[in-house]
Amino acid sequence: MTEHSDPVRANDSIHDGQGTYDVVLLVEQALTAADAQQVRSLHAEIEDRVVYHVLLPLEDAAARIEASLGTLGAGDLMAAPALAMNDVDIEALRRECRESSSSDLQKTLAALAAAGGEATGKVTSEPPVDALAALVTAVDAREAIILTRPHVVAEFFHVDWTSRARRRLGVPVLHLIEHETFAEQASGSGEGVSGV
Repeated sequence: MTEHSDPVRANDSIHDGQGTYDVVLLVEQALTAADAQQVRSLHAEIEDRVVYHVLLPLEDAAARIEASLGTLGAGDLMAAPALAMNDVDIEALRRECRESSSSDLQKTLAALAAAGGEATGKVTSEPPVDALAALVTAVDAREAIILTRPHVVAEFFHVDWTSRARRRLGVPVLHLIEHETFAEQASGSGEGVSGV
């Protein structure tokens, strides 16, 4: 995104109650009530209508199988009979992934609504940063927030979402750890990596 040349947008105050302040949220799992309250607290002072647009990446069934196979040690693989791919019902696993992602999205939308937020959302199979960039452009978002799982391994791999989004988008990008309060994230007492 580039600098807005639209004079209406450039002069638009978020405190006049006249416009819409669109925020795109990229989440990995369902937000809790506490997560939703924290997100809402970020926009409490904005008088314009705040609308959240939630993106939840669809869990990939093939990656799920690879991850479960990857948990087996090399010794286990040598001693265990080969897993035949036809023993795994890929379509059933894909259906389960879609249902789980849809359920997580509905829980997130309900949590945001319970926190007083207005939210829409969708599950996406696109690469997360691509989907984020497209939605930021489509809704002319004012900011993007990326919420990732709170454990260190996930944090290490998904910090890349935030850095790639910052390079690509022309709006502020905030990275938060799901299921941790702002205080836990700031102090480093939670599970997420601080100072990233």
